[in-house]
Amino acid sequence: MSVPKRKRLFLAVLLAIVGGGIGMFVGFGPPKLYAKSSTPEFCAGCHVMQSEYESWFHNGGHRRQKCVDCHLPNDNFARHLTWKSIDGMKDVYSFYSGRVPDTIYLSKHGAAIVQENCKRCHAETIARISEDRNCWDCHRRLSHRQTGTL
Repeated sequence: MSVPKRKRLFLAVLLAIVGGGIGMFVGFGPPKLYAKSSTPEFCAGCHVMQSEYESWFHNGGHRRQKCVDCHLPNDNFARHLTWKSIDGMKDVYSFYSGRVPDTIYLSKHGAAIVQENCKRCHAETIARISEDRNCWDCHRRLSHRQTGTL
């Protein structure tokens, strides 16, 4: 086996072990961790998300939705759990390393997930939405801040 193939195999095995470990921890770790970490109150537990929580709390149209309903993939459980783990670990790292930006913007990947979830819940209006626009281009009041950031 050549060195590049060996390195790729090692990285694939390492990724599978780490991913499996995270999945097992979330699935079988502390009691009710998965359910608790899916609540808006859990997301707001980090003081840097307080303004986002407040805007969600006072948003009538989406008040019944949880953060994970919009900000994580919901097309299948494996993808949901994978991104919940990845995003959660990134958030923990950012918070405890002190690298949280003053204004939190949605990443390109995050924007694609939110758009996907808007379309999933509002399928009846999709015919009126062009593919080159994001839902929040028009619906700015649905974002966490009225400035258009999500």
